Amino acid sequence: MSSNGTTTTTTAAPDLSAWRKLPSRLMIIGGILSVVGALLSYQRNDLREFGFSWLLAFLFYYSLALGALFIVMVHHLTDAGWSLGFRRFSEHIASLLFPWLAILFVPVGLMGKEIYSWMNENPALNNKVAAKLPVFTTPGFWITSAIFFAIWWLLSSQLNRWSLKQDETGSAECTYKMRFYSGWGIVVFGLTLTFSGVLWMKAVQYQWFSCIYGVYFFSSCAWVGLATVYLLGVLLRRQGILTPVVKEHYFYYLGMLLLAFTLFAAYTEFAQYFVVWNANMPEETFWYLIRENGNWWWLSMLLIAGKFFVPFFVFLPLKVKTNFKVIVPACFLIWAMHAADLAFNIFPTLHPEGYHLKWFWLPVGCLLFMGGMLSKVFLNKFAASAPYPKRDPRLLEAMGVNAHMVNDLTETSVGGAR
Repeated sequence: MSSNGTTTTTTAAPDLSAWRKLPSRLMIIGGILSVVGALLSYQRNDLREFGFSWLLAFLFYYSLALGALFIVMVHHLTDAGWSLGFRRFSEHIASLLFPWLAILFVPVGLMGKEIYSWMNENPALNNKVAAKLPVFTTPGFWITSAIFFAIWWLLSSQLNRWSLKQDETGSAECTYKMRFYSGWGIVVFGLTLTFSGVLWMKAVQYQWFSCIYGVYFFSSCAWVGLATVYLLGVLLRRQGILTPVVKEHYFYYLGMLLLAFTLFAAYTEFAQYFVVWNANMPEETFWYLIRENGNWWWLSMLLIAGKFFVPFFVFLPLKVKTNFKVIVPACFLIWAMHAADLAFNIFPTLHPEGYHLKWFWLPVGCLLFMGGMLSKVFLNKFAASAPYPKRDPRLLEAMGVNAHMVNDLTETSVGGAR
């Protein structure tokens, strides 16, 4: 314990040598598939297939990073001790939003006319486009997107900056600053997540609208973010990197949150379908009618099972929440179902009669390339700092040590037993 009352620990630099080669291999394989796919797509449909595949991969990782940012802010707002060990690597995931995910977004904007049909419409002849001006213009699209990334950069960079500064000084100011940014940030986070999800994903089929779409997208972001935190927490604890601050029963709390957001995500998605289908308005129901064609219907059945029934019954039992042999595969299932759900949202616009499986390797290649690139950046960030906060006031609680016991031992060693 330091002289100013904060707790310090000695943390060795994390050994990530076993993970270093994987991102490069993913980038090479994904890069080859993406380049070949881009060339074939350019020849056959003016890059539309590649544009939608790139958008899918971007949406997957951007939603994951937003989920991590949400977890960091909730940690500060609730002043929780158990989640302290998961905070540092969640900060690194959130910091991928800028500049890395912003860079990966650039091709989406450049291929905007191939992805978003509203960019090819004349607002004077289309009331649905005119009603969304000035955002539904090419300059409006870029400016609005830049505002999103600027806000996320401010939030993620400041939370990360004050977290690292806390390692150096242990000052209470760092804790207050992180709570301050989380306080107003959680509100702005909700707004930017909603509007970006609508602008980048729902606007692929701009004729359709849904009042609950933002809540549905938020639940999916938090769901996949929690699954990622669980997976990384298990891997880092198995390597002994987070053992001092991540106890096995902390995964029970993550399991409870995964169960909660499994229910929440299923509720919001069903609520959207229930309201639209029962209202029976052609300008709304067409979105679901398209998704009953061909293999989209089978994908919808898979999502019902994989997004709700399977994870619900997996996360429900009390003891299973800390059974890594069960939960880790369930987290990989969440990744797969989240990617499938994104495909269910965007690809029927390009393939209304059913997805052409001959193109399946292209979105997989984009996912592998972006995953390898972002993993490489993440590993560099994680290796450059302590794996968990070293001088946070909640560190003793996270380590399972009673603060009063430490004070008594300190006083005994200095002034003798009382």
